[in-house]
Amino acid sequence: MAQLARPRVAAARLEREILVLVSSGRARSRKEIAESLGIAPSTVSQRVQAMLASGAIEETGEGASSGGRRPRALRVPGSTGHLGVVDIGGTHARLGILRHGGELTTTTEVALAIADGPEPVLTQVTAALRELAGTASDGGRLLGVGISLPGPVDVARRALDSPSRMPGWSGFDVGTWLEDALGIPAVVENDANAMAVGEHFGHARRTRHSVSVKAGSAIGAGILVDDRLHRGTGGAAGDITHTRIPAGGDTPCSCGNRGCLETVASGAALVRLLREQGYDVAATADVLALVRDAEPVATTLTRTAGRHLGEVLCAVVNFFNPGAVYLGGALSTLEPFVSAIRSQIYEGAHPLMTRDLVIAPSALGADANLVGVGRLLEDALVPHALAG
Repeated sequence: MAQLARPRVAAARLEREILVLVSSGRARSRKEIAESLGIAPSTVSQRVQAMLASGAIEETGEGASSGGRRPRALRVPGSTGHLGVVDIGGTHARLGILRHGGELTTTTEVALAIADGPEPVLTQVTAALRELAGTASDGGRLLGVGISLPGPVDVARRALDSPSRMPGWSGFDVGTWLEDALGIPAVVENDANAMAVGEHFGHARRTRHSVSVKAGSAIGAGILVDDRLHRGTGGAAGDITHTRIPAGGDTPCSCGNRGCLETVASGAALVRLLREQGYDVAATADVLALVRDAEPVATTLTRTAGRHLGEVLCAVVNFFNPGAVYLGGALSTLEPFVSAIRSQIYEGAHPLMTRDLVIAPSALGADANLVGVGRLLEDALVPHALAG
C-alpha cells in the first residue's frame, strides 16, 4: 500500500506547489511553473490539466509571449483583491499592500512603542493599514492580513510566547483580535521566520535549504528545509540569539540568562559597549552612523560582533549544511560586520559544508518580512495549499 500511495502523495504535493505559485503570482504559465520548480514541462502540463479539470485553477486570457504562440495565463478562481501585511518592531511598524498573487504595491511606516501593549499598538496599525488599503485600485478590499512580530510566536494560537521587552503581549490572541477588527483571515508569524521566507524565495539563485539571519537591535534566524519553513517542536527553531558563548561571559541577557550571543553581537550590545567607552549613542542607528563614518572603535566592535555571530553560524552550517545563509537586518548593511561573519564561517566550518555555500546580503531589504508573511498568508488562504 505504501508503494502505491507514493505517486499519489507526490502528485498532491506537486499540485500544492503549483497552486501556491499561481495564487501568489510567481508563475502564470506552465512554462513559468516548470522553470520555478525545476521539473519537466510535460510533468507540469499533466498536473495542470488535472487541476483545470478539478477547478482548482482556471485559464484566463493570454500571457506574455517569448516567441511563438502566446501561452494561456493561469490563475486561482476568485484571486482578486489585496493582502495587508504588517511588520512590527520595537519603535515602528512597516506596512504594505500586496496584490493577491502579485507584488508589493505600496508601503508605509508608522512610529509606535511596542511596550504600550497589544491593543494600543494593533489599533494603531490596523487604522494605518485601512488608510493604506484605501489607496489600492479596487478601493481597498483586503482578503487577509499577515503580521510579523519580534518574539517567539505560537502559530497555532497566533500569540506570542514569553517575548522579551514586550509587556502584556505574551499569550495575547493577536490573530483573533485582527480578524475581529478587520473582518478578514489573519496569519501571525515571528519576524525572523517571515524574513526567512521572503529571502528564501527572493534570490535569483535558488536553493532548497537556507538559513536567514536578522541582525538588528536583537538577533533572530529562520530556517527553510525543502522550501518549507521549519519551526521546530515548540515553534522556536532558529532562535540562536540565546546561545551562550564564551565571549558573553557573565553579561545579563534579556532572556534572564547570562552570556548569550545577543549580549555581544546585537545592535543593543554594540550600543552598550560604546556607551561604556563614553560614546553618546542611544540606538542601533547611532552605531550604524559611526561605522559608516569609519569611527575606529565602533568599527572594531562591529567587526568583533560579526565574528561572534559567525562563530555560532559555523555550528549551524556544520549541522544543517544549507545551500545559503542570507544576512538581513540593520547590522548586515555594515561591511565590517558581514565580512567578519563570512570569514568566520569559511574558516571554521567544514570544507564540505562551505564548498557550495552562498553567503549573501538581503535581496529584499526592509521588505523581506512583508513579502515573507504575505507568502505565508497566501498559503493559508488557499485551502489546497495546506492539504496532503
